[in-house]
Amino acid sequence: MCGIVGVVGNDQATDILIQGLEKLEYRGYDSAGIYVTDGKTNHLIKAVGRIAELRAKAGDTVGKAGIGHTRWATHGPASEVNAHPHQSQTGRFTLVHNGVIENYLEIKKVYLTDHDFKGQTDTEIAVHLIGKFVEEDQLDVLSAFKKALSIIEGSYAFALMDTKDPETIYVAKNKSPLLIGLGDGYNMVCSDAMAMIRETNQFMEIHDKELVIVKANSVEVQDYEGYVQKRDSYIAELDLSDIGKGTYPFYMLKEIDEQPTVMRKLINTYADAEGNMNIDSAIVKSVQEADRIYILAAGTSYNAGFAAKSMFEKLTDTPVEIGVASEWGYNMPLLSEKPMFVLLSQSGETADSRQVLVKANAADIPSLTITNVPGSTLSREATYTMLLHAGPEIAVASTKAYTAQIAALAFLAKAVGEANGKKEAIEFDLVHELSIAAQSIESTLSEKEQISEKVAKLLPTSRNAFYIGRGNDYYVAMEASLKLKEISYIQCEGFAAGELKHGTISLIEEGVPVLALISSSEAVAAHTRGNIQEVAARGASVLTIVEEDLATDTDDIIVNTVHPYLASISMVIPTQLIAYFASLQRGLDVDKPRNLAKAVTVE
Repeated sequence: MCGIVGVVGNDQATDILIQGLEKLEYRGYDSAGIYVTDGKTNHLIKAVGRIAELRAKAGDTVGKAGIGHTRWATHGPASEVNAHPHQSQTGRFTLVHNGVIENYLEIKKVYLTDHDFKGQTDTEIAVHLIGKFVEEDQLDVLSAFKKALSIIEGSYAFALMDTKDPETIYVAKNKSPLLIGLGDGYNMVCSDAMAMIRETNQFMEIHDKELVIVKANSVEVQDYEGYVQKRDSYIAELDLSDIGKGTYPFYMLKEIDEQPTVMRKLINTYADAEGNMNIDSAIVKSVQEADRIYILAAGTSYNAGFAAKSMFEKLTDTPVEIGVASEWGYNMPLLSEKPMFVLLSQSGETADSRQVLVKANAADIPSLTITNVPGSTLSREATYTMLLHAGPEIAVASTKAYTAQIAALAFLAKAVGEANGKKEAIEFDLVHELSIAAQSIESTLSEKEQISEKVAKLLPTSRNAFYIGRGNDYYVAMEASLKLKEISYIQCEGFAAGELKHGTISLIEEGVPVLALISSSEAVAAHTRGNIQEVAARGASVLTIVEEDLATDTDDIIVNTVHPYLASISMVIPTQLIAYFASLQRGLDVDKPRNLAKAVTVE
């Protein structure tokens, strides 16, 4: 959940590093730092807070090579001594690190009892260990790095520099993402291609337990035994304009507004001009052969799995189970005879999901990653991949990835259902219905001002709130509550409306906001309205979000009616805007909520 950058062989190293960190700030913004050298003078600059603080401190510092890091704290609080880069005992070696070193205390006790440490991080232990092997045990740098890697346990992406060899960056990774960017006469290191897309669109992947020697005019990839690995580069399909805010004040608002376009991109990708499904036949066949589909995910992707579950089952006649990746990685339940795993992840780097995938691969369980990022770890290591084509998502609070995941699963479900000869799937005109959902999103987006006004009345000082719904509205309530709590810091929970009277209604008191979602059938809607009356009778302040066909004159936000299979896509849009305006009206940083980072790359 941190970001690494590095560059060697460019006189604009400082600017390249800092602009790269700015692009990676979604990965961590507790603190940041850079190490820059021109071969004679070395600069180590750190700052607590946002990258803007680091840029101000760096001033006109110049150099030809360096490494940088933006931190999301794991070991030790946000402070300059805990900020990366960290240096060895003598200062000869400088290191940045993403991940978690599980045995860092053991390393400290066994190897480094006489060393002095400035902070509390596991990273500082690692760079001291490398320094010890060189300066005390007289190993060469490459051998020392390899020896340290053989001792270190856990997840890591390392970038290491040596003051005696300022024209080289040593890189290694295990479980944490890292790429090499290939420039013209210079080369780069980054956690995400977005960091260096201004400099190049040509990148090279690094696999787990590989070590890379990066120089201005060469890149050599080795395994830990020293065998050179041949690796082709690839072109990152990113547009620099896609990762800017443009005229928007926040990325989140831009990404909310992009959702109709994303729906249409998915239509163009996964259906032909006649509306026939365009899904890899090998994926369809693998799903057909499974007796149960297990959707594994975390956070917003987990909620998207629930939102698509009923639709997937009805179109394919295949049971679907949803699992929390962080639980399944270490507590795998009893599986069916022919399971298939579907991993949902915006970044494709989610560490918890990768832990599940490692076990699936070991058990020869077929897997499908549905992700926004081609070439990501989960994409590379799964049996199959489907891409979301949603474009870069920068705001910590995921919006367009959620709706894109539901839509992608709809295309897959229809394709499998048709292959199974299922009448309901054959008759479901997904292209037409998803186009209607895109229009519904646009209609809701045109009501921003009215939604903002309702939020200002309902949530200006609220400490707590509840979302309620039934059926798929309950699953939307789960996502809506996550969105509200993560960026506005309002303690919010999503509940199945019928469960209120089984305990939760005890929390309802005068003025507590309850936001009710109503779509689907009239019978279900009637039950939810009964639950609304129950909370209103106890003093709750109620806001209703209702599909047009089920709406009354007293409802607050009306959403265009769409096919029930896609209702979660349209119903979630007003809840995204509610979260956005609640955060904005409280004067908070919408894109960068406290304690959170975008890509969760540590377990």
